[in-house]
Amino acid sequence: MSLVGKFASVGGATMASRVLGFVREALIGAALGAGPVADAFYAAFRFPNLFRRLFAEGAFNTAFIPLFAKELEADGMDGARRFAEEVLSVLVVALLVLSVFAIFFMPALVGTIVAPAFADTPEKFDLTVLMTRIMFPYLFCMSLVAMLSGILNSMRRYFLAAIVPVLLNVILSLVLIAALYAGIGSRTTGVWLAWGVLASGIAQLLFLILGVGREGYSMGFRRPRMTPSVKRLLLLMGPAMLTGGVTQINLLVGQIIASAQDGAIALLNYADRINQLPLGVIGIAVGVVLLPELSRALGAGDEKDVQHLQNRSLEFALGLTFPAAVGFIVMPEPIVSLLYERGAFTGETTRLTAAALAAFAAGLPAYVLIKVFSPGFFAREDMRTPMWFSMIAVAVNIAGSLMLFPFYGHVGLAAATSISAWINVILLAVTLWRRDAFRPSPATLRRCGLIVLAGLVMGGALWVLQVTLAPWLEGTLIVRLATVLGIIAAGAIVYFGIVIATGALDRRQLMGMVRRRKR
Repeated sequence: MSLVGKFASVGGATMASRVLGFVREALIGAALGAGPVADAFYAAFRFPNLFRRLFAEGAFNTAFIPLFAKELEADGMDGARRFAEEVLSVLVVALLVLSVFAIFFMPALVGTIVAPAFADTPEKFDLTVLMTRIMFPYLFCMSLVAMLSGILNSMRRYFLAAIVPVLLNVILSLVLIAALYAGIGSRTTGVWLAWGVLASGIAQLLFLILGVGREGYSMGFRRPRMTPSVKRLLLLMGPAMLTGGVTQINLLVGQIIASAQDGAIALLNYADRINQLPLGVIGIAVGVVLLPELSRALGAGDEKDVQHLQNRSLEFALGLTFPAAVGFIVMPEPIVSLLYERGAFTGETTRLTAAALAAFAAGLPAYVLIKVFSPGFFAREDMRTPMWFSMIAVAVNIAGSLMLFPFYGHVGLAAATSISAWINVILLAVTLWRRDAFRPSPATLRRCGLIVLAGLVMGGALWVLQVTLAPWLEGTLIVRLATVLGIIAAGAIVYFGIVIATGALDRRQLMGMVRRRKR
């Protein structure tokens, strides 16, 4: 399968999850609005989700995949299975200890890390503690899901691991539909959602266990031991913990500060959900596919293929994220209104969410480019350099949040996150260039410049259409839907027309932009 085919496989599955995520968020908005229960739920869910991104999808997978891929290349399936069993035994014990500790000390964790300002509202604080305790075992399930996903990805089986997150949105949507139909109170709805999160983690784990088994791969449980392979994994995980989870750390920092403003946490989550659509479809697809592909190319000593993979990934990522970012910046309010404005989600909530979306979108290309550049370090088992850059980015985010929040509220927090992401991208790119690990070809640089030009022209067209059709954007739901989709379609025609006419992309690239050469 071509590289673009692999991106499309993961991106298509992630698209399904993100679309259902919109359904979920719209239902949460209708049921809870931006009130105290929504704040409590999002704060509670962010905590185990942060650990999931840091330990599971971030540090663990970043360190595990290159080592597993090398075992697979060097010693075949038996060597890879032995390594995975050693890791599984240690991982399960560590997760059990962490979960028991976190659940027991949850009031202190909520009061110091999750949402310190909630302490001023005892009912909100207690609800956050309860929901975080219910959801924290979700981390245990998702860490094992991440390991099984890494095994499948290293075997070049991408789709199943990418599609199982759909279960979270399906289960939570069903919970919300049942709650709205039954007419239960917001607090009970929040608790139901917490149990739904845990149920989705169990379901995802079961699906992947079955999926790995269908691939003919099985693992046993060994006595936990700190073998040389496990020690190597832990050594690589330490720096990768910050590197892989820098975005989540930034969001947690924003959440802690935002807890001082009523409704701010919910507003940021509603905006981030929209921003996550292109980030998930493109960024996650690139990150999931590129790391094992680079690891195997480096293991085979094919430096030419390494450069090819990185060039094509850069073009693919920028070509799809830059126009999305421009669209979110130019017309955030019509998009937010169309997706969310119903029930408890008012016009004022739309305006506040739209402002945060525009600020998040300014960093959208950077979030995805981090996924393009970071594997260039991880595949070479260099976890420390990206770690230092991530720490710098976190420091920039904290400083920016503290400076901007008093003046711009929740929008300042979103802007600080975007600024820190661009700092991280610059540091990664410059270092790869100086090490001669990745220097974009002249053709790639030319295409990227044309992509930016086309995106800016598209942004101008979107602005003109938005102003011209303003009365239609205030009509009924059907009228607004048709108008917004029409404006987006016109912008897409302008953008793709320019990139095709200028040679930034051609028809073959649109059908298979980054087809791998045959070995």
